[in-house]
Amino acid sequence: MGKSVLLGMLTPSSNTVLEPVTVSILQDLDNVSAHFSRFRVTEISLSEAALRQFDDRPLLRAAELLADAKVDVIAWNGTSAGWLGFERDVQLCDRIQSTTGIPATTSILAINELFQRHQITHFGLVTPYLENIQKKIVQNYQQAGFNCISERHLDLSVNFSFAEVTADTINQQVKAVAQAHPQAITTMCTNLRAAPQVASLEHILGIPIYDSISSVIWKSLSIAGVDSSTVQGWGRLFTEQKHHRKTL
Repeated sequence: MGKSVLLGMLTPSSNTVLEPVTVSILQDLDNVSAHFSRFRVTEISLSEAALRQFDDRPLLRAAELLADAKVDVIAWNGTSAGWLGFERDVQLCDRIQSTTGIPATTSILAINELFQRHQITHFGLVTPYLENIQKKIVQNYQQAGFNCISERHLDLSVNFSFAEVTADTINQQVKAVAQAHPQAITTMCTNLRAAPQVASLEHILGIPIYDSISSVIWKSLSIAGVDSSTVQGWGRLFTEQKHHRKTL
């Protein structure tokens, strides 16, 4: 029996999708388990109260609780740096590692790494967010050299409500974005039940889809030294990595 690999996940308090989806993705990996720590997030908007939710202090307190479980990596399962700026997540990871001694990653940094690794310059974006949040995300990606050529958003702000978006709605949004022929599509929100749809959508559309839950799991496994290509049935994100390593 090999050494247990413990993945620490920082979770918005009103998120009900992340935990069951993460457990499902990891179910066939021997000795790998996910462990969760929450802090309060209920609203996604540009209001002052909503922005204060992503102050580093509650995140760091939640990370310290995960450190008590001696996890191998700590991942922020949130996409707030999409609209607040990517540097926020870089700084957060530095602070988590400085505070706990444990390497850290985030959903946004994982997606950005995948864009860089696969030389994605034109992408499609699907979220449940408000229009002004979506515009901030698109602007931040454009400034980083990634052009969003098609997007769909649902104009929702209550974080809990994101989990109630149906699979049919997600599929419709992704298919609409795919009509612009982006190099990749990202479904961005860790309380959006998009990850279970990825494999079938990729088969239909022929376009890689980088979901925010799947992406941070991929990066967490990489940091922990686990071969992510052993994850089956959850899209190209995992199987492509095996081929990528062979070409290095």
